[in-house]
Amino acid sequence: MSMQRQLPTYDELPNFKDFSGCAWEVWGKDDQLGTINLLTDEVVKEASKEIKTGKAVCLNWPIQFPNRPAFGRIPPTHKVIFKADRGAVNDDTLHINTQSGSQWDGLKHFGLLKHGVFYQGTPATFFKTGEIRIPDPTNVDPELIKFGIHNWAQHGICGRGVLLDMVKFYSDANGGRLPYDPMSTHAVPASDLLACAQKEGITFRQGDILLMRVGFMQRFYGGTQDEREGIADKPETLDNHFAAVASDQPALERWPPPASTGHLHQTILGLWGMPIGEFFDLEALAKQCEETGRYTFFFSSWPLNVLCGVASPPNAAVR
Repeated sequence: MSMQRQLPTYDELPNFKDFSGCAWEVWGKDDQLGTINLLTDEVVKEASKEIKTGKAVCLNWPIQFPNRPAFGRIPPTHKVIFKADRGAVNDDTLHINTQSGSQWDGLKHFGLLKHGVFYQGTPATFFKTGEIRIPDPTNVDPELIKFGIHNWAQHGICGRGVLLDMVKFYSDANGGRLPYDPMSTHAVPASDLLACAQKEGITFRQGDILLMRVGFMQRFYGGTQDEREGIADKPETLDNHFAAVASDQPALERWPPPASTGHLHQTILGLWGMPIGEFFDLEALAKQCEETGRYTFFFSSWPLNVLCGVASPPNAAVR
């Protein structure tokens, strides 16, 4: 590989008012990719060397789950339409909130709340809301679609993936049992993430896609239906220059966040421009990693190519 671009450390980044670590303009003032810029052709080519067996593992939860999404989002509805007049033809329609299940949060999803700005200091009032119609593909207003999820969809989120299996890490140290309930508020300190990486034999690389299994999916399947539907009611930093971060949790970060630190989404999305993945189904991947003893792999994700979109199911898999 050629020499990687030298990026500033967290401490070298400027402040934005009362926020530290502002990465606006690291990639230029007109950037709309954020940390996905790290996934260069060379980085992806190098990551392809992680493919050893060719076996694929899907990371997407079925679109129907959870039945009662968190944060008041509408549940998905799926309708199959039989076209009786044509003998043997079906269509179907799907109506979803793009953040009801497995998802990438895009750059338009979460900004700096009290300052009313998104990535690159974009005012919250800049974005058009309500129904967005774009009838002519040859006449698309670039300002209308600015920071849309289509930018990541057209680039792809592909590179070396790394799984930190915190469930195994904690369970191995606690007699096979988790010392916390994944459906309750629980903080995972950066020191534990680093210790898990060391135990798994991982050395992080610039541009890695970080996946963290904290136990929500395992707990969800093992819980009662009342517990499953109950989810509807409810920064430490690493200078490793990850391209994206995702977990099996509903919000990635500790939720509700402590009043003293506020929402980590503000830093990851609003200041860094880094994709946040939530509700990733990492159970089969964790099993394969444990069986092979390898916690790195080739990761591939192609979000929906929705011009102006806020978020998307990830369409993610690893090999």
